[in-house]
Amino acid sequence: MRLLATVLLLALAGSGAAAAPVPQEAANPEMLHLFTEDQADRKDGLRIDWNAVRPRDEARRAATRKLLADGALHTGQDYVEAAFIFQHGSTEDDYLLAHTLAMVAAAKGDPGALWIGAATLDRYLATIGKPQIYGTQYSVARPSRTWTQDPYARDLISDALRKELGVPTLAEQARKLGEMPALPAAPPK
Repeated sequence: MRLLATVLLLALAGSGAAAAPVPQEAANPEMLHLFTEDQADRKDGLRIDWNAVRPRDEARRAATRKLLADGALHTGQDYVEAAFIFQHGSTEDDYLLAHTLAMVAAAKGDPGALWIGAATLDRYLATIGKPQIYGTQYSVARPSRTWTQDPYARDLISDALRKELGVPTLAEQARKLGEMPALPAAPPK
């Protein structure tokens, strides 16, 4: 009996060692190219020429939709990059799709997916006139032309949860808000 138990244990232990490794899928190079272009268009911060960037954003969303329709995205990285493309969209549906793509990336184990998932939900909420809940979105208050995160339901999500999602704490957000560059005065009408 002891011999049978030893043989079974050795067979079970050895079965895992003999298993072939699962091949990792490569990230889609076209998706990476679209994402790289998207980020390059945003490198100049406040000096972005939105009249030039908007049509390029639209073209990147169309190309990303085609990749999605063709089943060409496979890795968590692919889905994070696609989420950024739609996070830089212009409609509620763009932001909901961005959030869905971030969820897929998170399910695939991409560590960057949690932050973009929070940001996409905040942007969606802001677009439909509801308070953001994580504090990832900054905008210009009118008529004061100062930076704000409002409307923001600051008490809904704890700093502990923010940390789990890779989102700065309330204190870190307040510090960032205080460090944001001053905006030029609005042109006279």
